[in-house]
Amino acid sequence: MDSRYHRSNALLTRALSTIPLASQTFSKSIVQYPRGVSPLFLTRGKGCRVWDADGHEYIDFVSGLLSLTLGYGDPDVDAAVRRQLDSGVIFSLPHPLEMEVAERLTQMVPCAEMVRFGKNGSDATAGAVRLARAYTGRDHVAVCGYHGWQDWYIGSTSRNLGVPKATQALTHPFVYNNPGSLQQLLAAHPGEVAAVILEPTNVTAPTPGFLEQVKELTHAAGAVLIFDETITGFRFANGGAQELYGVVPDLATLGKGLANGYPLSAVVGRREIMQHMEEIFFSFTFGGETLSLAAAAAVLDKLRREPVVATLWEKGRRLQTAVRAAIARHNVGHFLSLAGQPVWSLLLVADQPSCTQWEIKSLFMQELFSRGILAFGSHNLNYAHGDAELNRLVQVYDEVFPILKRAVDEGEMANLLRCEPIQPVFRVR
Repeated sequence: MDSRYHRSNALLTRALSTIPLASQTFSKSIVQYPRGVSPLFLTRGKGCRVWDADGHEYIDFVSGLLSLTLGYGDPDVDAAVRRQLDSGVIFSLPHPLEMEVAERLTQMVPCAEMVRFGKNGSDATAGAVRLARAYTGRDHVAVCGYHGWQDWYIGSTSRNLGVPKATQALTHPFVYNNPGSLQQLLAAHPGEVAAVILEPTNVTAPTPGFLEQVKELTHAAGAVLIFDETITGFRFANGGAQELYGVVPDLATLGKGLANGYPLSAVVGRREIMQHMEEIFFSFTFGGETLSLAAAAAVLDKLRREPVVATLWEKGRRLQTAVRAAIARHNVGHFLSLAGQPVWSLLLVADQPSCTQWEIKSLFMQELFSRGILAFGSHNLNYAHGDAELNRLVQVYDEVFPILKRAVDEGEMANLLRCEPIQPVFRVR
């Protein structure tokens, strides 16, 4: 165990006695972070920087799993939450903030005519699928991407333990940027598919005409088109990927950056479909919790007032250029490549004859953490990242890429990696 993380490791031992995996989220747990060489607990964040339980400072390129579009402790968001805290958090009847935030969403998101709130992205995707099933009277769902932890979706992945086989049989994946795969799926289940749900863009951008073809095929089959914009909403454009690409779905699910880290998600869409929310059961004691709604109102106002998304695109383009140059400079392109789009790019790692991608990734994280960078391969930019932080990331890559090259090309992985390598949770992209 690395003494640098003495308190983190002690907290891990303590937490494991009461919390499975010592975390509420797989992507924040020891499944994702190599044990012994990682800061496993954070205690404070400000802007784009965080501090771990041992007092070490990091530039954070995880950004709360993309939930922090503005950064930690945004002053406008925090001020709005403090004002609302003086009036109350939860009430016995709806609070006007519910309609005020809903109105903002209908003004910003192209498909949004009506809105219902949840707390997590999984709430929203499950609600949208239930809504589509109620609207169509059908049971089957076509999926493409990651859509949360609930049975209807996770049953279609390798993490399906505990999901009834009957539920698993109702969900069918298709291949991104391959409309023929969706066409075949729909043909195999004529009149049975209630919804086609996909992340409109992710690691790969949509090829010309792909989203349009998905919409055409979905409607021809009598199904509801749902864009899962949990990540893309308020990051790729103020109105999400549907605004960016000009393809409007029937329903969309929003989360992550909606309230800059406060727990809030939403199902939005066509009035004709959304009105079935009055009949299905989609109900939360804390769905109208006002601190998150106040945060969301402040976030949406700031997105319209300031060039937040444009700034993320501009910073991201410069970072992508610099990272690709570093990959070429250090001749590591045979196992490292850059994917995604400027507002959210990912450093991909490929298996090599001498070691697995998971060994390479574990060594990569080990070396980044020791140099004050919190990242696991993705560049989750937020509005608080400045030139100094981006330049420091590239500087660290210049230090770490040669170490990775030694491990891969000279067979030194066993000498350089000071921990057991991480293992994949499951692959969805």
